[in-house]
Amino acid sequence: MCSINGFNYKDEALILDMNEIISYRGPDDAGVFTSSDISLGHNRLSIIDLSKEANQPMFSFDKKQGIVFNGEIYNYRELKKELKDIYPFKTQSDTEVILAAYRKWGYDCVNKFSGIFALAILDNQKQELFIARDHLGVKPVFYYFDGSKFIFSSEIKAVLKHDVKRDLNINALNLYFRFLYINGPETIWQNIYKLPPASYLVLKNNKINIQKYWQIEDYEDSFNREESIDKIRETLKAAVKRQMIADVPVGMFLSGGIDSTVVLGLMSEFTDQPIQTFSVGFDIDVEQDKFNSDYLLARQTAKHYQTEHHELIIKSQDVLDNLEEVIWHMDDLVANPTQISIFLLSKFTKQEGIKVVLGGDGGDELFGGYDRYYYYNLIRRWQRMPKVLRQNGLIEKIFALSGKQKNYNKLNLTAPLDVFWSWRAQKEKMVSRFLNPQVSNLTANKEYIADHNFKGKPDDFLKKLMKADIDTWLIDESLAQSDKMSMAWGVEQRVPILDKEVVELSMKIASKYKINSAEQGKLIFKQALKEYIPDFVYNQKKRGFFAPTAKWLRTGMKNMAYEVLSPDYNPETKELFNFEAIKVILDNHISQKEYALNTVWSLINFQIWYKKYKM
Repeated sequence: MCSINGFNYKDEALILDMNEIISYRGPDDAGVFTSSDISLGHNRLSIIDLSKEANQPMFSFDKKQGIVFNGEIYNYRELKKELKDIYPFKTQSDTEVILAAYRKWGYDCVNKFSGIFALAILDNQKQELFIARDHLGVKPVFYYFDGSKFIFSSEIKAVLKHDVKRDLNINALNLYFRFLYINGPETIWQNIYKLPPASYLVLKNNKINIQKYWQIEDYEDSFNREESIDKIRETLKAAVKRQMIADVPVGMFLSGGIDSTVVLGLMSEFTDQPIQTFSVGFDIDVEQDKFNSDYLLARQTAKHYQTEHHELIIKSQDVLDNLEEVIWHMDDLVANPTQISIFLLSKFTKQEGIKVVLGGDGGDELFGGYDRYYYYNLIRRWQRMPKVLRQNGLIEKIFALSGKQKNYNKLNLTAPLDVFWSWRAQKEKMVSRFLNPQVSNLTANKEYIADHNFKGKPDDFLKKLMKADIDTWLIDESLAQSDKMSMAWGVEQRVPILDKEVVELSMKIASKYKINSAEQGKLIFKQALKEYIPDFVYNQKKRGFFAPTAKWLRTGMKNMAYEVLSPDYNPETKELFNFEAIKVILDNHISQKEYALNTVWSLINFQIWYKKYKM
């Protein structure tokens, strides 16, 4: 796990500056290469083959190809056996295997990899640069291209070391305030983009060509219940085993939920040593407060699996002390209060001597764990009823009298995009209160999501909505913040549930096995892996991971909120926002007249980000 940097001209000082500003991603070594038309940089976090021979940039034995690489190829040993007759390997690294694979299979080498990766290969024979991102987008690649100057990096702040315009992307700004993150390939900066997951970019003759190399093709329900159970168990077990490959100890971020518990249980089968586990709680009545429910469950789970368990308690002052640094590390905007928890937990983990951890990300999106999937299923069932019953005035009146008119309206949404928007986007009435009319553009945002996430397969209503979550929130919010917050301390977070094989399998399992009519989700996943889930976890109702930020904003963080959300904090943003309305929203949240955490937190993040990056 590392960082990669580069651009299409020679400037050794500039590539060193790019390396330096994100050196925390790879504190074990740094290297650069420059020639007349290329500069490449790398910061190394040594995990596989710790020797200096595995440092980067690395070149092939005949100097025809060079590489900078961020990530891990979990099946590199198997590939090395397949390639050993055509390539004289000199290291035990997965990096050299990528070079050999590229020589044999060209661009198609990425389809051979099981792993998380962002890589750039300089091909001196073809006089081109090949850049690729892993299947699920766990590892980031950002790039800038103005027709002549091409720049790429693991983080935007390194791109900004160049003399590039820092113009605000208004479409991305709109996406941010409606979704609390920015859907790729957009970023908050004009002309800086995210390379999409499962894609590669080729730079040749000052032109770029981007191609998708993988996407799920098979969404057909392919297995009965027992077959599904067997497939889930064997596929996830293989993924966890693969992802424990390392030449350093591998720990676990343990949340207390089903997904991380399952991963820990599977890990315990592949090691004789106690696993180092790490959990975070909050300094608000630790033993009783709802925000610490998962923290306490994690403690029980750690005891069940006899791990070496480490606990971190976070206070509101910790948030205040670290907020600006966290927003600087995020680069691109994500408004999720839990990111500070990941940031501090990663720091704590590194201090305990662990720089590789597994996490439980992805189980809810793949197997229907969130409450919204139950409601999506309810909508689908409702729409199967005869129209004369669904659009009956008496039924609508019953909903209205019971105070659930909004639920009735949602039940009658037919387009998957409208259903997605009603559950995933912030309320437009709230956005319109603070985002000035000349800036706000709901229509453009809806068209953007429709074009990028709701065209093509799958046709199945539930699978289409779950796939949309994978392609949007999971990649651009959850995985984005996990990467930035953990790599801020040189900690690599791996995600076995999001292994390509597990993802492909999940889309071939019938939705009826995942979600039932009793407001329960992830049924088939829990059935398949029940032996790894203690009863005290198995019987828990699904909860998200939340921080008590709404409470803290009313107490220890109140003064900060008023300062940051004042019109004088960033005079330039007065053109964007109605600060009188923002004050009312903040006043109402603090006095508990209305709950507005998402709005308040997204505005705080934006204001601090704007000042940090001097837009």
